[in-house]
Amino acid sequence: MGSIILFAAIAALAAALVASPLTEGKPSKRGKEKGTLAARLVGVVVMLVFFTALITAYYYFTNLDLNLLSLWPLFIVVAALGFFASSGIEQKVKGLLFVASLVLGAYVLSAPLFNATEKFNAVEMDEEMEITAFDETQTPASVPPQFARNKMKKAFGQVPDTSYYELGNLQIQKVDGEYVYIAPVEFSGFFKWRNADVTPGYFTMSATDAAANPKFMAAEMAYTPSSYFNKNIERHMRIENPEAVFYGDPQLEIDDSGKPFYIRSYGEFISARNGFKVKGIVAVDPASGAVETYPLAEVPAFIDGAVSPESVSLENDYYGEYVHGFWNSVFGKKDVKLPSNEGTEANVSPIFDAAGDMFYFTDFTSPKEGVDSMLGYSLTNARTGESTYFTGNMEDSYMDSRGNLQIIEKQFIEKEWSGAMPVLYNFYGETSWLTPVLDSNGFLQNYFIVSAANPEISVYAATPNDALRSYKTALQRGGSTVNGTSDSEDAKTTGIVERVFKEKAGDFTVVSFLLKDGTNYIVSSENAPLAIYLEEGDDVSLTYSQTGELFLPVKELGIKEIE
Repeated sequence: MGSIILFAAIAALAAALVASPLTEGKPSKRGKEKGTLAARLVGVVVMLVFFTALITAYYYFTNLDLNLLSLWPLFIVVAALGFFASSGIEQKVKGLLFVASLVLGAYVLSAPLFNATEKFNAVEMDEEMEITAFDETQTPASVPPQFARNKMKKAFGQVPDTSYYELGNLQIQKVDGEYVYIAPVEFSGFFKWRNADVTPGYFTMSATDAAANPKFMAAEMAYTPSSYFNKNIERHMRIENPEAVFYGDPQLEIDDSGKPFYIRSYGEFISARNGFKVKGIVAVDPASGAVETYPLAEVPAFIDGAVSPESVSLENDYYGEYVHGFWNSVFGKKDVKLPSNEGTEANVSPIFDAAGDMFYFTDFTSPKEGVDSMLGYSLTNARTGESTYFTGNMEDSYMDSRGNLQIIEKQFIEKEWSGAMPVLYNFYGETSWLTPVLDSNGFLQNYFIVSAANPEISVYAATPNDALRSYKTALQRGGSTVNGTSDSEDAKTTGIVERVFKEKAGDFTVVSFLLKDGTNYIVSSENAPLAIYLEEGDDVSLTYSQTGELFLPVKELGIKEIE
């Protein structure tokens, strides 16, 4: 608080000297002076007190960074006041200051017109063709946040003094090796904050298991987004870091022992208080208020989302729109691509790779209306801020996330179900959308997978793994190559059939069978028509993919008894 008052006092002194006339004015018709020296000094003091109070209140309640360039609107106002209130040589000098203030204002306001290339260069991404194939032995973080939030609300009775609180913002992260949603308990109003003083803790829920129940974790927090005055977390961060440039909301991060911390990304402007490039985080212990600042290279290991989703969304805008500068983004739009803005957090979707690292996913589409073709997609490392843009196979035309959501809406039009949190994966060598499907009440109903290159190939099932198994069969029926994981290889074997299970899937039959050596396989009659005759005791030879799954996909099947 002291830094704000000191900054305000210095700025107010300069403003008072510029706004107040300091020399004698022109004599009036009666020949008397317009004011005495004492009167002018009183005017300066009054201006000083007024501007100190005004500037202090402005910076205190807006949490704006304390940098001189942030005073440019005040500079214009006080320069105009000083120019019109003074006369003679003083008026000429302050007239020059007024002109300079207008030039400065024009520079700040026009910065977006001229720094577009700088923005693009600041966020330019590495480019690759295709994302690494998803390892089917891993489970994707597939529980949509809307569903998790609904379950947490229904479990809110676990919170002591429930009437004082409400559920805060949801975010996903990895805690002690598990992918979970975290949502803090927040104050529900000013008087509730006055009475309670601290919040009791936070909720956690699995991001991979829709059947899991939320758990309330006790951890008192005094510095929170819903606290007031100096205990408001944003204001506390600002008071401790008066010159830092923040972008994005504070987010709750939990270490592996369950202790909560609020973090917020800080960085620098591209130019003239415009644009943003993240440089690190400020972390606050919400119980004690202790503050630590970390550059991105030194962020603690338990923090997954060091780079705020808001800053990633902003960088996606820069990368997509400003490839050839600002004016091209408005008129010609050559090579312009727009983020779809279908993400779950600030228009991006957090996902995890097989190593457990968090990335922000965004797909890009054409600026032309009515086109649902995807031009590419980006992944941004949530800890380092490094981004990669994937162009996809240029020989294929990929459907974007909006087209995917429209397919789901049409598929379940009678039930009025809709998709949420669409994420692009490489399943079995096929670029595919995985999307949870919710009913009108926000409850999870199934998981929908559709090929981005061949939208006619789609499946849905109650769980992601069930949907993957069905999708594998659908790809085989559709003539696509099922490659399995990124490192799966073909293998051959022979054996005696122990058990057989057959089920109808559209026009074909899916056959699952167990060999006497304990291995399981799955094959579609579209790939192996004679599989419909498979019986227990048959001697078989087969070629399959070593995907590491329980049921290995068969590519070729031979039955000795009927060959």
